[in-house]
Amino acid sequence: MTHGDWLILMGMGGLFLFLGIVAFIRSRQEEKSYYDSISVRPDAREFLEHKPDRPEPGALVIGGWLLIAIGLLMIIMASAFLIWG
Repeated sequence: MTHGDWLILMGMGGLFLFLGIVAFIRSRQEEKSYYDSISVRPDAREFLEHKPDRPEPGALVIGGWLLIAIGLLMIIMASAFLIWG
C-alpha cells in the first residue's frame, strides 16, 4: 500500500471515531427524551421500573464503542506504517 492509501485509512479511522462519538451523544439524547416523556405520564410505575425496556439507547452505546474501537485501530495502524514504513 502506498502512503496515500494509509492516509485514506487514517481518515476513515477518524470518520469511524467521529461516528462513534455521535452515536454516544444520540443515545444519551434519545434516552433522556424517552424518560422525560414518561415522567409526565400518570402511570409512574412504567417510569420507575423502566418497563418496557427500550433497547435502542443501549444499542447505540454498543455501536458507538465498536465504531470508536475500529476507528482507533485504523488510526494506530496507519500512523505506525507512516512512521516506521
